[in-house]
Formats: sequence, C-alpha cells, structure tokens
Amino acid sequence: MSGILYLIPTIIADNTQSTQLPIAVLEAVRNTRYFLSENVRTARRFVSSLKVHESIETLSFEVLNKDTLPEQIGGLMLPAREGHAMGVISESGCPGIADPGALAVAYAHSHHIKVVPITGPSSILLALMASGFNGQQFAFHGYLPIDSKNASAVIRELERESQQHHQTQIFIETPYRNDAMLGHLLRSLRDDTQLCVAVNLTGQNETIVSKTVIQWKKEPIAIGKTPAVFLLLAAG
Repeated sequence: MSGILYLIPTIIADNTQSTQLPIAVLEAVRNTRYFLSENVRTARRFVSSLKVHESIETLSFEVLNKDTLPEQIGGLMLPAREGHAMGVISESGCPGIADPGALAVAYAHSHHIKVVPITGPSSILLALMASGFNGQQFAFHGYLPIDSKNASAVIRELERESQQHHQTQIFIETPYRNDAMLGHLLRSLRDDTQLCVAVNLTGQNETIVSKTVIQWKKEPIAIGKTPAVFLLLAAG
C-alpha cells in the first residue's frame, strides 16, 4: 500500500511560525517521520521549532536539492512506497514553487502516492497580491543573470513581454545583490513602467513599495541583504 507525500511549507521570515503556519502543518509534521529537504540542518531546526515530536533523533531527513539526480528519487521515496507518510520541506516557503521538491511530487504521481499540498506563505504570491499589478497574467522567472550586460538585456525583454501581454513579471535575487539589481532595473526600464519591491514579507520590518520607475528614481531606497521579490508591469 502506498503512503502519502505532504508538501510542508516553512516560514519565510524569522520567528513567524505562530502567525504564518496553519494547524495543518503541525498535523502533517506530527504524522510524519520521513522528510526530504534542501538543507537537512535547517529542516531539522524547523521541525524541532514546531515541538510536535518528543525527539528529533527519531526522525529521518534526506537531501533533495538542485543536484539530486532523477534516478535517485526512487530511493529517497522508498518510505512512501512502503506505506509511510513523507514530507517535503522547502528551504523557504512552499515546496515545489521555485524549489526542487517538484521532483518528489512528480515521482509520487507516477507511482500512485497521494500528494497533499498544505497552505503556507509564498513570497512570490504574497508579493503579487500586494503589488497592485495584474494577477490574471503573470510569470515567475527565478534569478536573472548576474552580469550587468546580460541582466539589462533580460530586463528589457521582460518589459517587452509585459507590455505585449499585460503580464506581471516576477523574479528574485540573492540578498547581497538586491541593491545592484534595483540599480539595473532603474537604468534599464522605461520611466512609465511600474516596479514593485517586496522586502522581508511576513517579517517584522516588511516593506512593500510599488510605483513607477520615474518615481523610484526620485525616491530610491536601500534594500540591503534582506530577502526581496521584484515585480514589473509595463505600461500598455
């Protein structure tokens, strides 16, 4: 008999377990002893913080990350094939969204293992909700190129796509490059393009600023090394 695969969201800002995670997360973790995660250390810390198991040492954690090969998934998913509950824990936010957990989910579907997604914080969706941009047509692009020349070319292409399809473009950056990315955006985008920067979502110092590029140039901000989501919507 096949088991079950819980998709367990984690917090996206420090010390927000009590305000951002539903009871369903606690129940899923309580019923699960086998976990897949990008980083075992942070996953163990997260599960321990929920205080639903007497000892973290009784649980099993295996790595599922961007370097995991498709042929390794079967071994990682063995407990579920044997009838046990398993959980996929994202490094931040929801498994399977900008996250390698999709590999386990695809395997579960192909082997008739029940998949149970659980509601939780997603910086991508929260930023879209708070931007005031088009929530009917949008695309998430992950990380943009690092070097300025390629980044500017990609930014201009995203702006063209946004204008053509009235589509919100969403992307993220490594925190220490946030301010450099904002600089690329202000130099590359048209003045009438809408730009939203959502910083430290759900956290104590959450900041969401949404305005035109020309307004950003007049009133720039320093984002710093805090997780941020960038969104743009070109004028039609």
